[in-house]
Amino acid sequence: MSQHVADVLVVGGGPAAAWAALKAAEAGASVVLADKGYCGTSGATAAGGTGVWYVPPEPAAREAAMASREGLGGYLADRRWMSRVLDETYDRMNELADEGRYPFPTGPDGRPLRNGLQGPEYMRRMRIRIRRAGVRILDHSPVTELLTDADGAAAGAAGYRRQAGEPYRVRAGAVVLATGGCAFLSGALGTNTNTGDGALFAAEAGAELSGMEFSNSYGIAPEGTSVTKTAFYSFASFYREDGEVLEGAASLGGRSAIARELLTGARVYARLDRADATAQAAMRLAQPNFFLTFDRLGIDPFTDRFSVTLLAEGTVRGTGGIRIAGEDCSTTVPGLYAAGDAATREEICGGFTGGGSHNAAWAMSSGSWAGAGAARYARSLGSGRAAFRPVTGAGGAGLRPTGDAGSAAGPGVARELVRLVQEQVLPYDKNYLRRGSVLGGALGSLDEVWAQVRTSVRGEGAGLVKVRQAAAMTAHARWMYASALARTESRGMARRLDHPGQDPAQHHRIVTGGLDRVWTRPAELVA
Repeated sequence: MSQHVADVLVVGGGPAAAWAALKAAEAGASVVLADKGYCGTSGATAAGGTGVWYVPPEPAAREAAMASREGLGGYLADRRWMSRVLDETYDRMNELADEGRYPFPTGPDGRPLRNGLQGPEYMRRMRIRIRRAGVRILDHSPVTELLTDADGAAAGAAGYRRQAGEPYRVRAGAVVLATGGCAFLSGALGTNTNTGDGALFAAEAGAELSGMEFSNSYGIAPEGTSVTKTAFYSFASFYREDGEVLEGAASLGGRSAIARELLTGARVYARLDRADATAQAAMRLAQPNFFLTFDRLGIDPFTDRFSVTLLAEGTVRGTGGIRIAGEDCSTTVPGLYAAGDAATREEICGGFTGGGSHNAAWAMSSGSWAGAGAARYARSLGSGRAAFRPVTGAGGAGLRPTGDAGSAAGPGVARELVRLVQEQVLPYDKNYLRRGSVLGGALGSLDEVWAQVRTSVRGEGAGLVKVRQAAAMTAHARWMYASALARTESRGMARRLDHPGQDPAQHHRIVTGGLDRVWTRPAELVA
């Protein structure tokens, strides 16, 4: 087993992780970043472009930006946090231009356009920046559990180095979880590493989650592809197989009509026939990867009809995640911080999807705060504390079974566990078009899967990574459905067909947690 020591350990390799590592290093901390993939190329952002919630510090513009999403989110967002994120995002985007030398395009008036980023170039530059800052990067090194000290504080992590074929440990003064959300291996672009690992690690250490009912996000994609860049479908008309317009279908507020039609076994077609020539040119510049599939298939999406599907994006494009307990993105566990999609985005999005722009702003803001906060916490422990305090592995399911697991689980076991979870979370009539009776049945099935992985499954080596991913997906789905059942109304994206109205008495957030026994409780909004 290889051993590493650092003031701060960052788990993840996307934008939130990169900003956390950068700001921790700039604060004087020694930093190790452990990524499941190759930092700079793994994750949803690196796979494509994204808008950014970048608003100049003009009072009217800032007010409009904050007000525009409050109703969609069920009035669960916090304006103080919104303002903080707008300030931080403005500063970090300008830093990216000045210090990161990101090549922002310019508008007709010659001013730089800083409300969007091309993911591959953005993350390439962030990797360069963190390496220059002295961050040690462990690529292809998925974490499998957190380490905690005798007081229950986060004290590092253990994992497996794929290319070296060996386990490893990092002892650290503080840990930042920036592992992304969970898309349940649905095939959505860039989400193959987003299996909810960070949420499981946090819960095993005693942290709470929030907003997990806001997890039924499904992105529109051309059938047979993975590209769920849905913004351009606002220019689309949707059609049945016979060419008749599919009434009620739309990118925003009309995906349920698409889901219902797909559930009948019929195909749904789209055409971006509402975009004029100017819009078409701008779209190709803004999101070139959106058009790659069409170009390869010889389809002109502005004139040709093409079949579409809906892919689950869970808490990647949804809102729920690890509950934030402080302005530095600390959690309820000492020394543990959360950032990006691993953390709840309710503070700025309420109960509605952050899409690309809000989530991108949250990633750079929360990552920066978490990195700086983790550095301060590590410094407060005193020199050498990270290296010498006794630590214990916090992991359970798939790692330390409570029953007789026998020999280590083979690859087929993890695949079967994933299949059982996907059966409950991918179908539109279970997770998207929600009803209490269906949610309850699905949760019961997921509880059975959890009992199996908790009592009788044990992974080793590279197999441990797969088993722990399956455990994380199972836990994630249980928190989602328990929270969805606790919210007996329709608010934000958490819509219930059996409770279609919004209940003023439920104007609160729902906190959840627990492993063998999942619990929920309401959390009133702070005035």
